[in-house]
Amino acid sequence: MKSIQSTSCQVHFQENAYLQLNNYLANTSHSLIFILVDENTNRDCLPKLMGEIATKATIEIIEIESGEINKNLETCTGLWNALTELGADRKSLLINLGGGVITDMGGFVASTFKRGISFINIPTTLLSMVDASVGGKTGVDLGVLKNQIGIFSDPEMVLIDLEYLNTVSEEEIISGTAEIIKHGLIYDLDLFNEVRNNNLENVAYLIHRSVEIKNEVVLADQKESSLRKILNYGHTIGHAVESYFLESDHKKTLTHGQAISLGMVTEAYISNKLFGFPMAQVEDLKLYVINLFGKVPIVTSDYPEVFEYLKHDKKNVSGQVNFVLLEAIAKYKIDCKVDLDLVEESINYYLA
Repeated sequence: MKSIQSTSCQVHFQENAYLQLNNYLANTSHSLIFILVDENTNRDCLPKLMGEIATKATIEIIEIESGEINKNLETCTGLWNALTELGADRKSLLINLGGGVITDMGGFVASTFKRGISFINIPTTLLSMVDASVGGKTGVDLGVLKNQIGIFSDPEMVLIDLEYLNTVSEEEIISGTAEIIKHGLIYDLDLFNEVRNNNLENVAYLIHRSVEIKNEVVLADQKESSLRKILNYGHTIGHAVESYFLESDHKKTLTHGQAISLGMVTEAYISNKLFGFPMAQVEDLKLYVINLFGKVPIVTSDYPEVFEYLKHDKKNVSGQVNFVLLEAIAKYKIDCKVDLDLVEESINYYLA
């Protein structure tokens, strides 16, 4: 697969990824190399990476606990302390080997340690490959409010090796499919039809095309002032539901894909009411994603707390919740104002 040039780095695929990594290491001088993993990628992915990497520099492994619940400033503090204790300096390199939690948080930690050290992202889940691989967004959650603390900062490069997908569960693979569906809905009807009709039979194409789409959007609008907002489709309601389920003592935590699947259906319904997005396509999307992700077990008594999380969405301006909606597949509208009554109606439609 052809490498993709992003804002200030490249995304490399398969065997070429390690050729580019080793070429970079041979032509740069790093005092120490740190590899950030969780317990899963330490066990399942690190041996592959260590067999591919070629360097005489000292390599230190730093492990954190997996899960969105650990994507916070407390974990960052632990990582900053670990880097300090292990002798990291401004010439050090941090390689983030893992899913979106690792790449988001590792990028943030690197970008803020001693005012910034170099980092490389190696995503190991489908979700991180198609969503966290480009765009320069780094950060952590504030409580259960997703990605509230962070900065834009590009890695030296992103390396995508499909072999790592063999190390994750079917549930995680399905979760990542949500972002591919989203990219198709907002930008590319052919991509949507490919994943809709053939699932992940051609996963290499789906990943490469998703990265291309996100990269095209990011190159046009790096800091999310206009076009990049379309990448939030399905995430306004989806993130609110995801945060509520993460915080709740009586709810099972959702995968990101489950939450965004609900968000895409509800926001498609709202799109129909406000902009005439075809109801037949709303129905088709609903049947498709519920069959793929299952139905999120949200009930009407959950709505008030979900709406409270909506009020803290990072895209809000002056307290107004802003949505990305659709007039048609690949024809979007940004900065759409939506009444909470219609949001409630859309969730009722999803549950019906």
